[in-house]
Amino acid sequence: MNVVLFGATGMVGAGVLLECLDDAAVASVLVIGRRPCGVSHPKVTEMVREDLFDVEPARAALAGKDACFWCLGVTSVGMTEEQYGRVTRDLTMVWARALLAASPQVAFVFVSGAGSDSSERGRVMWARIKGQAENAVLGLGFRAAYVFRPAFIQPRRGVVSRTRLYNAFYAVFSPFEPLLRRLMPQLVTSTIVLGRAMIGVVRKGYEKHILETCDINRAAEG
Repeated sequence: MNVVLFGATGMVGAGVLLECLDDAAVASVLVIGRRPCGVSHPKVTEMVREDLFDVEPARAALAGKDACFWCLGVTSVGMTEEQYGRVTRDLTMVWARALLAASPQVAFVFVSGAGSDSSERGRVMWARIKGQAENAVLGLGFRAAYVFRPAFIQPRRGVVSRTRLYNAFYAVFSPFEPLLRRLMPQLVTSTIVLGRAMIGVVRKGYEKHILETCDINRAAEG
């Protein structure tokens, strides 16, 4: 299958890209982002856009795609609701609509987060905005659309977060991951598992459209 990947310079996206490159079912990966992902591979074509809201130059490249893995995200810390909504919800929908127009049979996987608010009415700003983005993606009319809500994600295969605080957090808790997996398997996953699960749900489907961590782990197992 031919994949479009957003957010390849982030921890989740970088991990998903590695799994796509290793999976024989993935023929090509179009990486779209503001910065180069730094990966050179026969499967990879990269399109760097300083203004990601400018879709027009990429429309032709979006044709013939089978799946889109949306791993692009930012922290809400220091952002207003309008600013966070523009990046998290509005940007997602700009590309989702363009993809659907160019490739009507494309499947869309949106990486959200544990605690997102599907009601769109909660008090927590980031959760409410994430819920708005989730509902918009699921209601757009893709042949298949899935929302991933991971909780604790362990970076693997040399992947690191661009956020220093997150890297410090992973360094502290990494030795306890086996214990966390035993005590709270419903909360712990990894970048490897996320990538395999995304490929898996696009190829084989899944009984739910919103996947919590336990569903993500199960989908990755096949």
